[in-house]
Amino acid sequence: MASFHHISRTALLVGAAIFASQTAQAQTATPSAATGDNAGDPSSVQTTRNDAGEIIVTARHYVPDSSITANKSNIPLIETPQSISVITRDQIDLLNFIDVQQAVRYTAGVAGETYGPDPRYDFITVRGFEPKQYIDGLAVPATTTISETGVDLYAFETLDILKGPSSALYGSAPPGGIINETSRRPSDTLGGEMQVKGGTNEYLEAAGTVTGPVNDFLDLRLTGLYRDTDGEIENQHFRRALISPAATIKFDSATKLTLLGYYQFDRVKGGAGGFLPIEGTLLPNPNGQLSPKTNLDDPNDEYVRRQYGVGYDFEHSFAPGITFESNTKWSHYKEATDPGIYSTSSYSPGSLSGFVVVDPANPSDPANFTTLERSNFTYLETVRSFATDNRFNAKVDTGPIQHNFLVGVDYRNVTNLAAYGFTGVGTLDIYNPVYPDAARADIGYPSPYNNENLKQTGVYGQDQLKFGQLFVLLGGRYDWVKGNDPLASVSNDKQHKFTYRVGANYVTDAGIAPYVSYATSFEPLLGIDSSTNEPLKPTQTHQIEGGLKYDGRQLGPDVKLFATLAGFDIKESNFTSPQTGITPVFVTQGGQVEVYGIETEIVARVHEQLSFNFAYSYNHSKVLSAASEPLDVGDPLPTTPKQKVAGFVDYTFQKGSLGGLGFGAGIRYNSSSTGALPGPYATPVIYAGAVTLVDAIVHYDLPHWRLAVNASNLFDKVYVARCASDNGCVYGAGRQVIGTATYKF
Repeated sequence: MASFHHISRTALLVGAAIFASQTAQAQTATPSAATGDNAGDPSSVQTTRNDAGEIIVTARHYVPDSSITANKSNIPLIETPQSISVITRDQIDLLNFIDVQQAVRYTAGVAGETYGPDPRYDFITVRGFEPKQYIDGLAVPATTTISETGVDLYAFETLDILKGPSSALYGSAPPGGIINETSRRPSDTLGGEMQVKGGTNEYLEAAGTVTGPVNDFLDLRLTGLYRDTDGEIENQHFRRALISPAATIKFDSATKLTLLGYYQFDRVKGGAGGFLPIEGTLLPNPNGQLSPKTNLDDPNDEYVRRQYGVGYDFEHSFAPGITFESNTKWSHYKEATDPGIYSTSSYSPGSLSGFVVVDPANPSDPANFTTLERSNFTYLETVRSFATDNRFNAKVDTGPIQHNFLVGVDYRNVTNLAAYGFTGVGTLDIYNPVYPDAARADIGYPSPYNNENLKQTGVYGQDQLKFGQLFVLLGGRYDWVKGNDPLASVSNDKQHKFTYRVGANYVTDAGIAPYVSYATSFEPLLGIDSSTNEPLKPTQTHQIEGGLKYDGRQLGPDVKLFATLAGFDIKESNFTSPQTGITPVFVTQGGQVEVYGIETEIVARVHEQLSFNFAYSYNHSKVLSAASEPLDVGDPLPTTPKQKVAGFVDYTFQKGSLGGLGFGAGIRYNSSSTGALPGPYATPVIYAGAVTLVDAIVHYDLPHWRLAVNASNLFDKVYVARCASDNGCVYGAGRQVIGTATYKF
């Protein structure tokens, strides 16, 4: 109850701040703003009525043209010899993406919602691998087992997905790439929005953001959100409160400091529901199929998370073309699950049946497919992180060659402390569940799981050389990683690695840019090789990529279009597990996996009426060798569909009685994919089937106001998103219909 009151107070404070800023804006509005033709928040979609009476919905940033994530400098996307997808706030708002899992629905080479509609984390894979998450260019305080922290998408302006090895700029990085979210920043133009949402599963949300100048010296922004919703499964309920303040101090025209912070509280009651048996979901059950709303977790399961981050971005210009930038953040993350009662299986190697067999003489007896064992798995983890990145950027001409230099050093110190409890708590009839109070006995967190401290220091440099219309990018980095984990019997384990990236683009006058690149990456492993008794060495990855980029802005002043076509080949070696870099135990190092494929992506907005997103990707993944898990050899990487096709079109009328009315529709297809590799228990590889889903939107825009109804999985297609084991199946996200009313000022 105390936590609920805390959330309520936070929501009221955010609402009061928004109301106060709105009132101040109304009192100082110009005559044109009073009629609705105001500039408003420059980072958001604006609706105006022109002299001809037409409704014009302006989304200036719908189509991206740059991303600091790709190069840590202001190099345009067309000049970047590596694939990167930028999902802007304009796209997020139009398609009503609630979290990162949804935001990648129309992005090539990325698979999301691989554990269904889990409200806690953002489960995605990029080119077959789980990416590492960054916020404002700095690594988040990820837990021992999950790489994402789940900070709400509303807090951010853009979501960038840098695909392929990225260690040349970011140090330790997985083979598939990284994701980086950029926080909403203060503006010197007064504006913002207030927003309410309601929809299926008792979905309720209130959110808002306000920004503007206090004086010539100081700009402020405050962003807040409160969400209260049932889950898509029975007995699940979710609450979230977020507050994110920001301030920009302008010391002079050459120096500014932006202070950034966030605090988020989450509570999930009733569990996540991701442990359903394969018989009754993906396969038939003689007793009948389980409903997509089935939740075999205990209704009293509780997951609580508190996290915050505070930091700054500092920028100083010494002279035209010479700047210094510093990003620093202190972060704290704590999650606790108690109780965490869920269904487990009576496991038999090589079998797909996880049920407790009550009639062994008759294997097909329906009674053998009703009862599952239950366990209580409590978990507690605290993560503390300090990260800083400091760099100089200089643009220099040396004769016919123009240079864009970047040199920097970054440092990260992160500590993970985790413990758990585990005990069996009886059985459960999945068709007639009973949840006895005795099963919820307090077991605490008696067993230590992780006590790891990891320090990473990296020195990096990059130079973009321009020879007329040819751009050559050269980058390299050296990292020192020091790890300490008494639980893994490793102390002061030092690892170091040099990584690099080279590439070239040729940008034609028509806006077409062929490119090619070669990049490497590494991830440190903390532990002991069980066969050699030596400390584990870092994994190694290299990728070759080539393709075309096209910037269609020269097609006309009201046409924005950016398209990419990429082909790539990634090889990872020296791993203990091909998809994850968590602290391994009792493993033998050595293995190789290959992922190759093609991706194409188009984002366009024409005459501020027509918006278009299209993505296609083909990914072929295969474990070539695996010293720790030889049974994995020959299998594809989990949650990596071989083909993905997605397209969305939206159109808004500007004239006549339909002026301001818009419609949109999208279709998404994912081919089948596996849920897990066989691993040490020779678990059979389970494929989730291919699925096609339809989305739709209707919206009405007027100056100041936007009303919208978004529907995802419009026809409520029932499908299994993943089966990680015989008793680890989860249904995909069902139909979600959400109405949104937004007031902009």
